[in-house]
Amino acid sequence: METKFLKFSEDLKAVDGMISGYASRFGIVDQGGDIVMPGAYTESLKKAADEGRKIKMLWQHDPSQPIGVWDEAKEDETGLFVRGRIMKDVQRGAEAIALIQAKAMDGLSIGYQTQKATKREDGARELRALDLWEVSTVTFPMQKEARADIKDMVAGNFAGLKRSVEKMMRDADFSPDEAKAAAAACAEKVKGMRDAPDLKAGMAELVRELRDLRT
Repeated sequence: METKFLKFSEDLKAVDGMISGYASRFGIVDQGGDIVMPGAYTESLKKAADEGRKIKMLWQHDPSQPIGVWDEAKEDETGLFVRGRIMKDVQRGAEAIALIQAKAMDGLSIGYQTQKATKREDGARELRALDLWEVSTVTFPMQKEARADIKDMVAGNFAGLKRSVEKMMRDADFSPDEAKAAAAACAEKVKGMRDAPDLKAGMAELVRELRDLRT
C-alpha cells in the first residue's frame, strides 16, 4: 500500500467529531514527485459504491484501528473530498479529536494502490487511476521530521527537531516556555530512541504524548 499526505487547510473542518475536507488535491506535484490527476479515483469510488461499502477511516494507517466512518467520498474539480464522523466512544477516535483540536494532528493521508501512471519528461509521475483503500488522520509534522532529518538525529543533531516541536506547540497555543520545554523533553526522549528498530514509529508515538507536556 502507498500513502500520500495532505496538510489540513482552511477548508478542513473537524467539529464535535464531524470531519470534512480534501484528502487529496489534483494537479499538485507532491514531495515524492507524483501528481494525482483528475479522475484518478473515479473507478475506485464507483466500485465501492456498487459494492455498498464505505472508504475506511483509520488512525495512522493502522488497519486494526478504525476510528470512524467516511460517509461521503467524491471527486470534484479540486480533488478528493471526504466527509465523515470520528467515533468519540473509540479510544483512538477520542484521541484524534483532541489532537485535531490542539492542532497537533496535522492532516489526512490516503492509503491506495496505483493502477495506472505515466512518467513525464521532467521526471514527475502522473497518477491517473488509483485504488483507494482508506483515508487516515495522521500526525504528519513529526513523521515529516523523521523522514527529512533522520540521519541528523541519529548523529545527535536535534536542532531541526526542536524547532519543529516548538512551532507545533506554539501553534497549539502553548506558552513560549512550555513550547521550549516540550521541545527539549522531546529531544531528550529521541536521544534514547536512536537505536530503536523503528525510529519513525517511536516518533509517531511521541507526538501523541506531546499534548500532555507542561512545564
